[in-house]
Amino acid sequence: MKGTMKKMVAVMLLFSLFAFAAGCTSPASPPAAGDETGIGAAKEGQENNEVGEAPAGSAVSSKAQEIEQALMEQLAPLPEFNNGEKIGALIITLANPFWVSMKEGYEQAGEELGVEVTVMAAPTEGDTKSQLETLDAMVARDYNAIVASPIEPFNLVPGVVKANNKGIKVVNLGPPISKEAVEEAGGWLDGRITVNYEEQGALAAEYIVEKMGSGGGKAAIIQGIPGAGQSEGRTAGAKRVFEAAENVEIVSIQPGNWDRNTAYNIASNILQAHPDIKAIFSCNDVMALAAADALEAAGKREGVIIFGVDFISEAHEAIKEGKLDGSIAYSINIYSKAALILALKTVQGHDIPEEVFSPLALVSKENVAEFEGWE
Repeated sequence: MKGTMKKMVAVMLLFSLFAFAAGCTSPASPPAAGDETGIGAAKEGQENNEVGEAPAGSAVSSKAQEIEQALMEQLAPLPEFNNGEKIGALIITLANPFWVSMKEGYEQAGEELGVEVTVMAAPTEGDTKSQLETLDAMVARDYNAIVASPIEPFNLVPGVVKANNKGIKVVNLGPPISKEAVEEAGGWLDGRITVNYEEQGALAAEYIVEKMGSGGGKAAIIQGIPGAGQSEGRTAGAKRVFEAAENVEIVSIQPGNWDRNTAYNIASNILQAHPDIKAIFSCNDVMALAAADALEAAGKREGVIIFGVDFISEAHEAIKEGKLDGSIAYSINIYSKAALILALKTVQGHDIPEEVFSPLALVSKENVAEFEGWE
């Protein structure tokens, strides 16, 4: 009877996952394997219903289906739900709209999965000390697991070890907590869910190079905080593509520290030094929007390709309006839900993969209409 009930709960969850995706996206044609969306096709020979199909007649976006299916394949078999587990989620800061959306995603997923979720954050993007203090305070509570996203690879290491010693499972979401540093300190990570940051940068740069055409031109990269995993990965991916492209010259790589004002000033200075700049890739949307503002203020926005990462709601509107050329997206709601499922699996003693990766989607002015309602 218990096994039958567990199967019923799993089926109901999968239905809920796809129904949720339907509310976040609009119908679109499924991408071919290896296309510019970065969303991989299902494994060869694998039937769709192995993980769960969308109910007949539902208007589920193909992009959301691909992301949902890819994550559920990595997380199968599903854990039990509504068992009363308590999970803490430590994000980077509520001063960034991406992490605000992540907080909302965690809370909504907690309600759907029957998990008590508490989300906490550092006051700013760079306050590594306060983020560690917040993690320490979370470890003092009675959580079964903590899902943590560090500001940089090393700042949360002592807190992870404290959680280990208290028997609290630790799942690393997004930017990496240094596994080597944790092990040297006598601790471990129980799970990891992330995206391929280098692929994010590469996808954006490939789009930029294609739009530049055979004439090429000068390109610049505005990074995040130096040393932050997502900043380093996105920079490396974009740099690799730009350097491999004929007639593309990288004229500037500078840290914008995820800050709108800093990125605005960097873009203004780049424009002064290189008035013939053709493209600016920023390692998140906040800085990409700032770059667009700087070029608009100088009357030089037209003819320059500006691309970001995260596909926050402000970027979505900016792409529709033509202010931004595009952004690299991954569904925050699906991502945060998958993180909670992974945390539950660690608590319940399931075998888990070494890493779980969320697929990506490239959003541009050419296909932005397919992403209405995306969250």
